[in-house]
Formats: sequence, structure tokens, C-alpha cells
Amino acid sequence: MANISVLGLGAMGQALAARFLQQGHSVTLWNRTAGKAGFLVAKGAREISSAADAIASSDVAVICLLDYTASNSVLDSAASVLAGRAVVNLTNGTPAQARATAERLESLGTAYLDGGIMATPPMIGGEHALILYSGSKATFEAHVGTLEALGAATYLGADAGLASLHDLALLSGMYGLFAGFFHATALVGSEGIGASAFLKLLGPWMTAMMGELPGYAEKIDTGRHGVNVASNLAMQTAALENILTATREQGVATDLLDPMLDLFRKRDGAGHGNEDISGVLELIRSRNSAVS
Repeated sequence: MANISVLGLGAMGQALAARFLQQGHSVTLWNRTAGKAGFLVAKGAREISSAADAIASSDVAVICLLDYTASNSVLDSAASVLAGRAVVNLTNGTPAQARATAERLESLGTAYLDGGIMATPPMIGGEHALILYSGSKATFEAHVGTLEALGAATYLGADAGLASLHDLALLSGMYGLFAGFFHATALVGSEGIGASAFLKLLGPWMTAMMGELPGYAEKIDTGRHGVNVASNLAMQTAALENILTATREQGVATDLLDPMLDLFRKRDGAGHGNEDISGVLELIRSRNSAVS
């Protein structure tokens, strides 16, 4: 069993600490605002008033705060005890923030792992929880047995920014899925059709369309966007134009799909209408979307 400190007791921090306690670890808690640790203390955790003391008392410190401004402030306050310590930062942020934090802590002699939690608090410890890690491989290997208790632990590489990059990319895929659901539901809702009733049709359709993704992935990796079926980009641009025309006619906002139509038109107008829609990625991957 390990000595673990958990810094930050929001909903996710509480879930992490509770899971560590459930696994029989010795858990020390710190939170900037007192009053959130009561039920965890009742389960055997120890609350401490200093972030530095919490880190110093542990084999590994797990930080889960609102943002990197908060986590960096806490780590700066504990700088005097960070040498030789292992820190796992599960605070959501950007790859650049993760890399900057890793560089600063490594200069202090800290073994640093950055992480991205692909789960909600109730999912922690469950079969569908996934947590991504990047940074110190030695630290990951030393503590993977402990970290696996939170969810499937996936190490992505020594670059500390990789966990954040994958975290945000996975979330962007999720938000894209949600955007399609919201637009489609608003469209049929304009005729009084309920979301739950419509989902009985939409759910299986979206699941079937997920089967197209491996083919798109191969085309993106190879840069060859030829079509295997009749629905090329020009045809799908016309279809998307019809969708947005109908959307306006039904009195529904087009905000979610307007940017996609703009990209379809730009790629089609650049002479790629006979290719597959995967070619639109060539506009997205470029910092200058004017590149065709």
C-alpha cells in the first residue's frame, strides 16, 4: 500500500481520494478551502493544512484542481519539498501548460507525470474510466499499480504534453458528436418531435456511421482521399446545403453546421469535389485554412 496525497477536493478530487481509500492506501488530503474532507476523514484519510506538508508526507502526490493557474500556484508554494518527489497532475489544461509545468518541476528534481481524465467522478474506478499519462516513464512504471485503481492507465510517452493533447482531442470528438445530436434534434423538434423518440432512429444511424471512420483514418494517414462510393465531396456539399436550407426554413439556427459547410465549399471550390469528404481535414490541419 502506498502513501498518497490528494491535493484538490472538488468533485473529481474527492472521487480520486475515495478510490485510493477503497484500495487500502494511506491518503493525506489538502484543499485550499477547508470543509470538504469530512466524509473522507471518516473513511480513514488524514487532512492537513499545508500543501507542502501533504506532498512531503507522500510517496506520490496527485493534484486535481480547476486549472493550471491553481495547480502551479500550489506547486510553487511547495517548491521547497519537491526535490525527489513524484507528482501526478490530473488538472485539465493545454499541452503547452503541461510542458511548461514539467520543465519547471524537473528543474527542481521532481518526477512529473501529467494526466488527462477521460471519466466523470462517478466513473472513477469503474470499467469505463480511462486516464491518460505522459511525462516521466519511470514514475509511471513505479506507480502504475496504484494508478490503475482509478481507471485504465494509458502511458503515451515522455513528452508531458501528450496526455493533454489526447485528452482535448478526445473531448473535441465528443463535442462534435454532441453538436450533431443537438442540431438534428432541434431540426425535428421544430415539428414537435421529441428528442427521446427521435433518438431511437438517430442512435443506430450514428452507430452505423462510426463504421466509416477507419476508412477515413486510412485516407487521412495516406493523404489519398479518393472515393469508394458515389457520395463524393461535391454531392455531400449539396446535401449539406439542403440540410442548412431546411434548417433555416424550419426556423432553427444553423450555427453548429455553418463552419462545416464553409469548409466543404472551400475544398470543393479548390478542385477536390470528386474526392471524399476526408479531404476537408487538409484545410483543418493547416494553420492557414486557405491552403487547399
